[in-house]
Amino acid sequence: MSTPTTSTAMDFTPARFCSDTNARTGTLRLTRGTVQTPVFMPVGTHGSVKSMTPHLLKEMGAEIILGNTYHLYLRPGHELIDQLGGLQRFMAWDKPILTDSGGYQVFSLGELCKVHDNGVSFRSHVDGSRHEFTPEIAMAIQGALRSDIAMVFDECLSYPATAEETRRSTDRSIAWAARSKAAHGSHARAGEQALFGIVQGGFDNDLRIYSAQATVEMGFDGYAIGGLSVGEGKELMYGVLDTVVPHLPTASPRYLMGVGTPIDLVEGVARGIDMFDCVMPTRHARTGYLFVGWGRINIKNAVHRDSASPIDDTCGCYTCRHFSRAYLRHLFLSGEILAHQLHTIHNLHRYLTLMAEMREAISAGRFGAFYRQSVQQFQEENHHA
Repeated sequence: MSTPTTSTAMDFTPARFCSDTNARTGTLRLTRGTVQTPVFMPVGTHGSVKSMTPHLLKEMGAEIILGNTYHLYLRPGHELIDQLGGLQRFMAWDKPILTDSGGYQVFSLGELCKVHDNGVSFRSHVDGSRHEFTPEIAMAIQGALRSDIAMVFDECLSYPATAEETRRSTDRSIAWAARSKAAHGSHARAGEQALFGIVQGGFDNDLRIYSAQATVEMGFDGYAIGGLSVGEGKELMYGVLDTVVPHLPTASPRYLMGVGTPIDLVEGVARGIDMFDCVMPTRHARTGYLFVGWGRINIKNAVHRDSASPIDDTCGCYTCRHFSRAYLRHLFLSGEILAHQLHTIHNLHRYLTLMAEMREAISAGRFGAFYRQSVQQFQEENHHA
């Protein structure tokens, strides 16, 4: 399946395919660099991956990060970022950036947000000021941010939702995608910025297929699957992927938004997903949860008080090579900022290394075995959880 794209700002070349799953590798060429897929994108909400410098991100292998349209619009403002040369120059990151449309953050405001067919009216969580996002405004903001990949403006449906709510929301997101594409195409920097469509439809398989087909028919550079990891069970989420992916073009990148745990990444790659983002590794780092194997530990627990062991003795990250659990626990309980950075280094290293391992396994023709072993280890480690 193939479809025309919206710009010349992106080229995607699928490379190796797994024989017994839908996993694949690929090369994503963007305005400011090349990305090897499958890839995990660290989240830089305010133009910063929390507690990390661009240098540290590059050292651990990050090739693309995510910026947040809603937050950057409120502070410091997209006009200022544009005036200073765009988000890459503003934050001294010279590799690709994907910006979300701000939809999820706006809809998460709850009572501060009102959805209508033209867009969304909301009050700022910062100072209570009134604002409005429409597909056209979301495209203008992302154009000013000068990201390499922009996302269409869509409605993020709450979970659970009624059949009527799901249908209405799906139709609205399709209409907004068409308006986003039209607005993006008229932007002065459209030739430098790829645009991805987003498949919605809640947990109704027919609506998911309907949304996928309508979105693909419009023709975007890539296709995202939104509205997942919102409280549903894992099997429900994986079922949506099984439903949607066959309806997306093989020649375009597939992006699973806001997901998830390490095993979710493996399950997603096995189903043909190329791109992921999630706040989990950085957010968990700030609350003392550190990824080990296919689970996590809580560094606050007393069992780590006098432990000379690293977080994970199989991990080669800077934190595990130099510091003990006892020291990390001491830093965290003392409120030392260094704890957040060292924890984040470890958690992001776990995610980025996992993606590299999957790329290598696919290229070597052994991803099927890698997948089965990962699922088995996850089940064994979490059997009593």
